[in-house]
Amino acid sequence: MRRLDFLYRSELSHRAVAVYLYLADRANPEDECWPAIPTIAEELKFSESTVRRALRELRKSGFVVTEQRYRANGGKSSLCYKLCHPP
Repeated sequence: MRRLDFLYRSELSHRAVAVYLYLADRANPEDECWPAIPTIAEELKFSESTVRRALRELRKSGFVVTEQRYRANGGKSSLCYKLCHPP
């Protein structure tokens, strides 16, 4: 079985597959990354709202888990995206 068969066999939209592949390309060995939505949109040539819809779909389908990160002063920082391989 190829490494990404689980992704290609899923019923995700093309935009969600593209965003997942983008995140996977930038993930560390723990399958985590934290790019900004405007950065993802610019590099994939999608609108920010399209990226948000794709991320919502990925979270709902169990392909991505997000965790809000915070600065030392308590302010919000970037989201951490953790890639998952659902059944």
